[in-house]
Amino acid sequence: MSQSLQRALHILTLLGDEPASLDDLAGQLGVHKTTVLRLLRPLTEEHFTYRDEQHRYHLGARLLELAAAAAEQRTLRVIASPHLTSFNREYGRTTHLAEREGSNVVYIEKLESRDQIRMFSRVGTAANLNSTGVAKVILADLPDDQLELEVDRIDFVRRTPNTITDPGVFLREVREVRERGWATDREENEPSINCIAMPVRGQSGRVLGAVSVSVPDVVLPYEELLGLLDPLGATCTAISVDCGYRPPES
Repeated sequence: MSQSLQRALHILTLLGDEPASLDDLAGQLGVHKTTVLRLLRPLTEEHFTYRDEQHRYHLGARLLELAAAAAEQRTLRVIASPHLTSFNREYGRTTHLAEREGSNVVYIEKLESRDQIRMFSRVGTAANLNSTGVAKVILADLPDDQLELEVDRIDFVRRTPNTITDPGVFLREVREVRERGWATDREENEPSINCIAMPVRGQSGRVLGAVSVSVPDVVLPYEELLGLLDPLGATCTAISVDCGYRPPES
């Protein structure tokens, strides 16, 4: 590591303890003030530091952004795993965790049900964007302009008689998901399989991924599946909190 970079990082560490003047920093680093000023100039220009009216330096907004990004880059699957296991153990239903990867939504965890019926999905495969609850939840977090671009790229393949194949109808569906906070797949992706899905959020409040519960209609009718909304919501909130999210106070 270069000496200049090492000193610049040391400055940020010192400012993490408390604001400091140019003289304070020079004394703690054991260098001349001009050396500290030369290091501070690019840090301040890039908003890693800023100077107040008393000529003391503070950590800047760019570091706040990086701290938030670092918190959100923690592995979602690892954080979610104990919560998903507890949920799956208690309710015994197929449980998926998915996250966005480029223009795809990918399953990164799947816990099987206690039923004999198995779904086609598996970890590492992409969820169908126009027919799965997890995809609807993740797309619902996008701003309208970006959402419309993503919808334009979707191949609206019909997988069951209930699959949404009209882009306009799908857009309305996703906007409804955005409003109510959860998504449904009523035999849209696989025949006789119903699903509900909810978001997992990060520190910024943006959606990091989605958790879904899927059940064959012969095992649990859709109206009874909705009874899992509250425990699914509690599970997603617990995962979100562990990802740094702070739910708004009631």
